Amino acid sequence: MIEVAVFLTDGFEETEALTTVDILRRGDVDVTTTSLTGCMTVKGKHGVPVTADALFDDVVDRPFDMLVVPGGTVAYTEHQGLLDLVVRYDSEGKKLAAICAAPAVFGKAGILKGRRAVCYPGMESWLTDATIGSDMVETDGHITTAKGPAVTPFFALRLLEILRGKEVADEVAKAFLIPLVR
Repeated sequence: MIEVAVFLTDGFEETEALTTVDILRRGDVDVTTTSLTGCMTVKGKHGVPVTADALFDDVVDRPFDMLVVPGGTVAYTEHQGLLDLVVRYDSEGKKLAAICAAPAVFGKAGILKGRRAVCYPGMESWLTDATIGSDMVETDGHITTAKGPAVTPFFALRLLEILRGKEVADEVAKAFLIPLVR
């Protein structure tokens, strides 16, 4: 089974986190929502409380196939354990993904040099040494980034395609009534 960690911290963007989790799970990906706050309940940017599946310290050594950071806040950049994990995954060529404000984590971790990346408009200064891409969702090597909430279904489908293939992603898109143009 393919395993993915989706990280949550107070102020996370609910649409980006929960839609991504939903689409990946519809594609038979085992997703572990992971709290960075030390508490199982994490409060989203718009006040929606979400109960995480696990705490960071309990899963930090699990061999996930991909790490996903939804946006909503740059507070993710303050979690040293997450930064260290991102650096480790990058050095091993493992899959990483972030959307909206969260690509700031990759910038702060110093893993974007020479890579195409995107983020929420106006936050490009966080993408240290990156080439700013022009697409709504950019995949450069093992790193995928996306611009923001409205493109979340396409971001999640890209991740599903990377993890399970185009056929599975297209099946989920069709069932979800998402246009197949990505």
